[in-house]
Amino acid sequence: MRIRKLFIAFIISTIAAFSLGGCASMGVNVWERDILAKPAMQLDANANDHALDDHIYFSKEASSGGRGFGGGGCGCN
Repeated sequence: MRIRKLFIAFIISTIAAFSLGGCASMGVNVWERDILAKPAMQLDANANDHALDDHIYFSKEASSGGRGFGGGGCGCN
């Protein structure tokens, strides 16, 4: 009976150790930052398209308070 309790305690502690060890390598390493800094890896690679889409969005939604801009929805901001 005592061996069984020790075995269960060993199994639980082993699972806990592996679970905590799985979080040890979170984040971006220094040598990986050059790959992630490339323009193709950005959320919005083309800044002009983003600016145009953003202008259209807030011009249409400004009358209802979209994006925190004031003005009407006529696009004359």
